[in-house]
Amino acid sequence: MKEQDWTLIITPRRKFFSLNIRELWRYRDLIYLFVRRDFVSKFKQTILGPLWFIIQPLIATVLFTLVFGRIAKISTDGLPHILFYYSGLVAWNYFSLVFKITSKTFITNASLFSKVYFPRLTVPVANVISGLLQFAVQFIILVGFIIFYVIKGVHISIHWHILLLPYLILLMALVGLGGGVIISAMTTKYRDLTYVIDFGVQLLMYITPVIYPISQIPQKYKIFIQINPLTPIVESFRFILLGKGDFSWQSLLYATFAAIVIFIFGVAIFNRVEKIFIDTV
Repeated sequence: MKEQDWTLIITPRRKFFSLNIRELWRYRDLIYLFVRRDFVSKFKQTILGPLWFIIQPLIATVLFTLVFGRIAKISTDGLPHILFYYSGLVAWNYFSLVFKITSKTFITNASLFSKVYFPRLTVPVANVISGLLQFAVQFIILVGFIIFYVIKGVHISIHWHILLLPYLILLMALVGLGGGVIISAMTTKYRDLTYVIDFGVQLLMYITPVIYPISQIPQKYKIFIQINPLTPIVESFRFILLGKGDFSWQSLLYATFAAIVIFIFGVAIFNRVEKIFIDTV
């Protein structure tokens, strides 16, 4: 058979960075199947099913309100405690979900990767999309809380910057996806990393203004919080929805630059490791 008779020719990737959008689009049906698989496997044989999307952040919000709001009396910049904590968790949960699932890509899909060819990035991309389902459900609940407090007479200023919401979601996806595939590539050789992922994400949350506003951080320590690219994303998320937060175009530009660098570096490492990972997993 002549070369021109083939409908698909698979060639090795030789570039440092290779992101074939056209190929990913061609495998969009497979991405849909991965999204469906993740959703079904997560809630199979559970009683409440997708309601866990709502229950988990609500329980965390109540605990944060009691511990950090009532007992520790940490300021929430004048916002009701539930709104402050829940809004931070909605943004944080999307990043952490994408990061944690993507960081185990090679380990959890080793048997599948070794049997058939398909673009390996379809799995991380499916993780980003399935994470959006959880984000959408939790965001709807957040909108419900906002409406409730507005009816009660709480002043909530929603800015035109709300148009930046899809952009902030994209930044969270890029950081989660890029960081996740970096860890995933490293776990093929250093399996110990799988045991510290959840612990590391938990620590990262405490240097991200999820349970406290950045305005409450002493000036000499602020730099350590601000170098975290998730900080301007979470702060901007609160600002555009609730009118409270440390929003600046410079910070958002920094988060954009950091997200792009993390994403490019992550995809580059992912492409490099996918050629040889089957020998080490």
